Amino acid sequence: MAGEHEPVRRHQARVAARCAGGSAARGCVDRLHGIDPLAVRLGPLRLPNPVLVASGTFGYASELAGLVDLARLGGIVTKTVTVRPRPGNPPPRIVETPAGMLNAIGLQNVGIDRFVTEKLPYLAGLDPVVLVSIMGYTTREFVTLAERLDGLPGVDGLELNLSCPNVAYSAGAGGGAKMFAHEPELTAEAVGAVRAVTSLPVIAKLGPDVADIAAIGRAAEDAGADVLAVMNTIPGMVIDLERRRPVLANVTGGLSGPAIRPLAVRLTYQLAGAVDIPVVGVGGIMDHRDALQFLMAGASAVQVGTATFTNPSAALEVLDGLEGYLRDSGVARIADLIGAAQPPAAKEESE
Repeated sequence: MAGEHEPVRRHQARVAARCAGGSAARGCVDRLHGIDPLAVRLGPLRLPNPVLVASGTFGYASELAGLVDLARLGGIVTKTVTVRPRPGNPPPRIVETPAGMLNAIGLQNVGIDRFVTEKLPYLAGLDPVVLVSIMGYTTREFVTLAERLDGLPGVDGLELNLSCPNVAYSAGAGGGAKMFAHEPELTAEAVGAVRAVTSLPVIAKLGPDVADIAAIGRAAEDAGADVLAVMNTIPGMVIDLERRRPVLANVTGGLSGPAIRPLAVRLTYQLAGAVDIPVVGVGGIMDHRDALQFLMAGASAVQVGTATFTNPSAALEVLDGLEGYLRDSGVARIADLIGAAQPPAAKEESE
């Protein structure tokens, strides 16, 4: 169809005009003579392509090294690291659902000391950008983790897990045990505290169960976040009909997989239209067409997560699909698609 890609080409012209001055804003790519049509800028980070693997679904990367060509990935987000080791929640902690799964792993991890000595040396030898996911029960713990990782070889950025639904949080600003990403003030508190102690790029990972994702995103941006990631899993429950009790020992778990994709695309669209920093889209991506929805909604990059459990090569197949789409549609660069579905007036105002 001759006119099928005309809206995309009009968007390309707008992006080219905005990026002509070397802007690092949403959708601009590293201009190394246009070498790589898949290259994107993620704040201060330059990625060879927009496909990353999501935290908690790829371990510390070494676990999948024999199955996946790690060098082709745009980036790796590690399993979340906490100050102290965590055994995670008691089993059962995973259950399948229609078009997805619930997990209540509970951030099982080796803790920051063993991560630095045992896991980071391997990650430092990899080609892709490595973003270390960190989670603190308090702002002070976020600061402790950021200070420990700042300047270490192999750490290209920090993803702040502000929104894990499967752990209990300590008291924050205003009192009460609350998830950081549930309130703008708590989000700003954590992001600002980390920003003050590190020069590393800071990515704030937000959750879905909030009334106003734009307000949370703007709070993170104002506090110094370089990039936003949306979304984390959605709290859900499955009942065992024979036992008449929740299946998961934790009672609830985080829903992920294709079932959550439409919500994740909507949140990406809203967030990208509300902030001036890049957004990473996360949630239910199974193939390149899913990834394209996030990119056109305004994401500068995407993370592939649950799909890896059933297909370890899922992220690379998404990448191959994006390459094919550019070729078949006549689009010169993947960055030209970022925000293509946003209203023109809104895009022009943000630019």
